[in-house]
Amino acid sequence: RFLELEIMVHDCKPAILPSLLACDLAKLAEEANRVCPNETDYVHLDVMDGNFVPNLSWGAPVIKCLKPHSKAFFDVHLMVSDPAFWVKDMKEAGADMFTFHIEATEDPNGLIAAIKEAGMKVGIALKPKTPASAVFDYVAQVDLILVMTVEPGFGGQKFMHEMMPKVKELRDKYPTLDIEVDGGIGPDNIDTCAEAGANWIVAGSSVFKSKSPSETIIQMKRSIEKHGNGKADADLTKLP
Repeated sequence: RFLELEIMVHDCKPAILPSLLACDLAKLAEEANRVCPNETDYVHLDVMDGNFVPNLSWGAPVIKCLKPHSKAFFDVHLMVSDPAFWVKDMKEAGADMFTFHIEATEDPNGLIAAIKEAGMKVGIALKPKTPASAVFDYVAQVDLILVMTVEPGFGGQKFMHEMMPKVKELRDKYPTLDIEVDGGIGPDNIDTCAEAGANWIVAGSSVFKSKSPSETIIQMKRSIEKHGNGKADADLTKLP
């Protein structure tokens, strides 16, 4: 490992979230169901506006079209300049979790209240250069904190190991918080994320390009169970 972190065992449930931007977009529904066929599964959907980040992805109409074809929990990550504008549209589209960037709003409390009123869970995302302390005042009101392990909006980046102390800081301060990491994560570095305290893992290419997506997902889940939850090998989720 590139650094040694004292591991804090927690009871937070592991979740592996395939990022649909990495799938064959011509077969969006088919791909979502290929890797996440069950009601207990999660998918990650990145919404980019070409302003907050330099890329465009999809918006509410695509998510709304996909929703009837998927049983999974929709974790929607909004990389947009005005997240408050999209609360109503994302709820109507079928978002279950609305994650906004702390850097994109001047009224986090008002936005959190609006998301909750719409009936969605709330997440707050942090860019790599934003310290964990930027969300301390809001953690008690939200369901999840997302620590970006690449710069949002840019493809082909390598996993930023230097974000792990930020994850560890959050885990030490908030033992029951769901902490998500996103960017360049797969079986080769999942242990690092799990040891730092992350329990929600966004994985794109590592899942969709795997010969066995289900085995890759379980392999990463086992890492969190072992290094995060402190389970013995005999108690880990069984491989297929």
